[in-house]
Amino acid sequence: MRDVQRLAGVSNSAAYRHYADRGELLAAVTEHAQTLLADAMAARLDAVTSKGPKAKRALARFRATGQGYLDFALAEPGLFRTAFAHNVSGGGGTADEPVRVPEHHPFQILIRCIDELIATGVLAADRRDGLDEAAWAAVHGLSTLLLDGPLSGLDDARRQLIIDRLLDVIADGLQ
Repeated sequence: MRDVQRLAGVSNSAAYRHYADRGELLAAVTEHAQTLLADAMAARLDAVTSKGPKAKRALARFRATGQGYLDFALAEPGLFRTAFAHNVSGGGGTADEPVRVPEHHPFQILIRCIDELIATGVLAADRRDGLDEAAWAAVHGLSTLLLDGPLSGLDDARRQLIIDRLLDVIADGLQ
């Protein structure tokens, strides 16, 4: 925390003029990092063509969310690690009370893409349960392995090959 304040050129107590405590400050930073991640995913979605069959577009958009997630993680590792360092959802997470997240959140973007897969007939509605979390876990797990795990030393081409394989496996599992 002191390093961040020093880099920002403010005193050690400056942040607490705006935030009640360390937890509130961390929540604000986490929320900002999640917003930037969601922005990166949305940018990838916006790049998907609006032409062609709806089912093909829905699959391309679903894949784009995963690629955007991974791109952000690799381009902004510090922000990516921070994005999930603190629970800012305010939600539960039990079977009776699922985690609540803001509208412009990486998970909400994923949910909307999966909704689109169902609406276009790519995915049967009865195969939906658990897919949101499984897809998220897959790209988050690969992101972590590429940043901090045994895959961190790969060259760009090998890294993209593995990313493509993961996104292929997820898409193939929809059918």
